Amino acid sequence: MHHKLSTVMAAFLVVALFCFFTPVQTKDNTLTKDEKKNGWTLLFDGKSTNSWRTYKNLPDNSWEVVGGELHCKSEGVQQRADLVTKSQYGSFELDLDWKVDKAANSGILYHVQETHAGSYETGPEYQLIDDVGYQEKEKLEDWQKSGADYAMHPPLHLAANPQGTYNHTRLIVNGSHVEHWLNGVKVADFEAWTADWEKLKTSGKWKDYPDYGVAKTGVIALQDHGGGIWFKNIKIKKL
Repeated sequence: MHHKLSTVMAAFLVVALFCFFTPVQTKDNTLTKDEKKNGWTLLFDGKSTNSWRTYKNLPDNSWEVVGGELHCKSEGVQQRADLVTKSQYGSFELDLDWKVDKAANSGILYHVQETHAGSYETGPEYQLIDDVGYQEKEKLEDWQKSGADYAMHPPLHLAANPQGTYNHTRLIVNGSHVEHWLNGVKVADFEAWTADWEKLKTSGKWKDYPDYGVAKTGVIALQDHGGGIWFKNIKIKKL
């Protein structure tokens, strides 16, 4: 009797410990009660692009919503355009999941002003790319690799998952302080608009783009750079 009872108790304890230490799984493209309470807003519901429009309202047929994912197609596209938020953001924390096809290239841009032909001419970019696959056709500089502050700050660590596998990105912009996180690893940490920042801007790719990185608020853009990228669980909190 005591042996049977102890066996039952042991089984109960195993189940209880499993439940305690196993993280609660949430559905894609939803917010938890705590996230809602803490000011998070969902930017993608898995069904529509209601929180988005195209850059400068340009025509496009590259973006689609399929199976709870926001997908930028690589084939069968006649008109391309970046996707931008309908709202503007200054200081914020952005969380999302993304994956790329082989050799695909994209980015998340912020403080974007719709005053130029391309979003990259004004908005700093958190780089998204297939580091390995892209290298097979063209050598990447460190400042072009996933998690970089594109063409400004190379990633501190290479933390991207292989192409076809989802990555988790966290982008924090709090005044002049910016942090890039990739799969739980901090890959960039810098201050914008400092003397060092200006030196990087004027000595590199952006030397002929006077409006790059100047704005302190703007729309957030998901870059269409030939497609081959998927997004989900896009959420934001204003700081």
